[in-house]
Order: sequence, then C-alpha cells, then structure tokens
Amino acid sequence: MYSEKVMEHFKCPQNVGCMEDADGEGTVGDPNCGDSLTIYVKVQAGIITRISFLVFGCTASIATSSMITVLAMGKSLDEAIKISEQDVIDSLDGLPEKKQHCSNLGVSALRKAIYNYLEKRGISNPQIGNEFSSKSYFNVKTVRV
Repeated sequence: MYSEKVMEHFKCPQNVGCMEDADGEGTVGDPNCGDSLTIYVKVQAGIITRISFLVFGCTASIATSSMITVLAMGKSLDEAIKISEQDVIDSLDGLPEKKQHCSNLGVSALRKAIYNYLEKRGISNPQIGNEFSSKSYFNVKTVRV
C-alpha cells in the first residue's frame, strides 16, 4: 500500500518536535479525518535554517509532515512557499489516492508558518496572498503542557 519512502518517514520521521524559539508557526487540521499538524520555522537572512513539526495523524500524515520539512530545510522563503502537494507526493514515491489529502496539511502548515514569520515582521509577500481562507482546514490551537 505505501512506498518504502513513506514507511521510512513514518518509522523514522525527521525534524520532529516543538520549537520554543520559532520565528514562525503554522497549524492546520483536516476536519474530514481528524489529523492536525503544526510546523515551526527558524529563519535567518530569508533562509529556513531550522524546521520542525508536531503531528497527530495517520501513517501518511506523519510521512508527509516529515517530508515537507526535508524539502523546505535550507530553502529561501520564496522557494519554500512554492513547494506543492505534488512535490511532497513525488518525493515519497507516491501515496495512495485516498491518502493524498495528507500532503495538503504539510504544504498548508508550511505556508502558514512562513506567513506567520512575515506577518510578525510586517513584511508583505504577494505570493502568499489570502489563499488560506479558501482551504477547507480549520485552525487547531496548540496547547503546551
């Protein structure tokens, strides 16, 4: 059902964990399946120098969350914002069709984290626009205990 790459990122996800000193944070959830994801970014000179995530979800959600962090690490904000759902799917050597919506979580959370970083600094980026209002995701409040 899942590719070796998906299973690798599920069993040994990369960049897992909360980032207390994050420059940007993006959280999304999918009400259809109950998955939620938070991505944290640290940015220096417009480059993502650290990235991590916390996810609650299925095998595909964990694998796609791990992969989006791998794809975004070391990229400029402009490069990272262009990572697509298909890029994530292709990097994992495919996903079953009924699980492809999981790749949307990672892309949306990454874009929200970048938007949050820019918003905190009063920086406008026309590539981001207002695309988040058109997504079918709801915001999930992160509670730290």
